[in-house]
Amino acid sequence: QVQLVESGGGLVQAGGSLRLSCAASGRTFSTHAMGWFRQAPGKEREFVAAIRRSDSSTAYADSVKGRFTISRDNAKNTVFLQMNSLRPEDTAVYYCSAGSYYFTYTADYWGQGTQVTVSS
Repeated sequence: QVQLVESGGGLVQAGGSLRLSCAASGRTFSTHAMGWFRQAPGKEREFVAAIRRSDSSTAYADSVKGRFTISRDNAKNTVFLQMNSLRPEDTAVYYCSAGSYYFTYTADYWGQGTQVTVSS
């Protein structure tokens, strides 16, 4: 089993930046990929970004392309999400995840989430 703990959320004005971190523990050797999802109040959880361990291949939702960057430090079992040019519609609870990424990303484990609020 893999345990995930997110950090770095907070309140920021539109156009600002935040950097989220996710520390993984447990059976991290079994993690093929890691990714981020988000969920706004009253909405379904949606995919944000994912990164593959083997070659660092990435995938992004269209809504965040060019603004968000996912990266990972395999030695430290940590994944990051750099969020720039934030918009009010980016407001959500952001969840770190671990799973597999071959053609598409599939999450198997989830963190507890961290709140990101973007003001107008």
